[in-house]
Amino acid sequence: MENTSNATVPAKKKTSKGFLVGLIIMVIAGASFGIYKYMHGQKYEETDDAQVDGNIGPIIPRISGYLAEIRVKDNQPVKAGDTLIILDDRDARIKLEQARAALIIAESNLSVAESAATASKASVATAATNEKVTEAQIDAAKVRVWRATQDYNRYANLVKDHSVTQQQYEQALAEKETAEKQLQVLQEQSRSANTQTNAVASQSNATSKQIGVANATIQQKLADVKAAELILSYTVITAPISGTVSRVTLQPGQLVQPGQSLFNVVLNNQIWVVANFKETQLNKMRIGQEVLVKVDAFPKHDFVGHVSSFSPATGSRFALLPPDNASGNFVKTVQRLPVKIEFQKSDDPLLPQLRPGMNVIAEVLVN
Repeated sequence: MENTSNATVPAKKKTSKGFLVGLIIMVIAGASFGIYKYMHGQKYEETDDAQVDGNIGPIIPRISGYLAEIRVKDNQPVKAGDTLIILDDRDARIKLEQARAALIIAESNLSVAESAATASKASVATAATNEKVTEAQIDAAKVRVWRATQDYNRYANLVKDHSVTQQQYEQALAEKETAEKQLQVLQEQSRSANTQTNAVASQSNATSKQIGVANATIQQKLADVKAAELILSYTVITAPISGTVSRVTLQPGQLVQPGQSLFNVVLNNQIWVVANFKETQLNKMRIGQEVLVKVDAFPKHDFVGHVSSFSPATGSRFALLPPDNASGNFVKTVQRLPVKIEFQKSDDPLLPQLRPGMNVIAEVLVN
């Protein structure tokens, strides 16, 4: 019994020493880790609430129509200006032909108005000439009346002493009355010619205004043609930027509406990081400070960036339903402010492999 008890005592001492050594190692390791985290926390502000972000261009039709052709597939790279989708353009082409036909009619109306204006101007010139001829005839008629009156007065004095015959006197009287009647007729014709000239001039002015109306109509129809051409161009949907197409769930024959988001094109060569830091971490953060970015997809590679800008408001203010602390019970919560981080090394070989939405850890060097 004594041998058995003596054999077990050294084993308990050995076990106690191993436990003590392990405990000491754990304490040292914990203390070292704590010191490291403390020193690291003095130099860096860190958050894992961060993601890679980038330019994502939605493909949105401007007009409604049925899909005639889909020229892209999921995850296909495209260049700016490449044709992505073609809509059925038959209605748009018909409207364009109608607009062009209306433009031709408007141009024909302008030609008619110009011809009518030319004819009206010619009529005005003719009426003015006729009026001048009538005035000349009136002047001649006045001279004839004057001469006939003079002859009549002489014959009237001579017939009293029978120096001329009664027949000669009556001829002078008839000549005088005929000249006066002709003068009256010519004066009436002059007034009529003047009225006609004024009417033709008014008609010419109205016809000239029709030219302006025809020109305005042409401009309107030309605008209709351009609008129809623009609508026709909308039946071909092109890539606004160079990038990679997202998932395409469209089918030929499907009806799309203006403003409907069909799919997206992601611009791969322009990416950045949006890190949501707590408001208590922003005291020492400044624009331009260096940032160490660790991407979950590449845990053994560190990306280098810098603080580019700060959001003008916290993330909760941009929510669909922003919190209103005055409307109910108030519970103070730490808010987060989005911080934009841009990469510094554009030649990093792994940078093109980053995709918007990837999780990252951002560490800002504040000291």
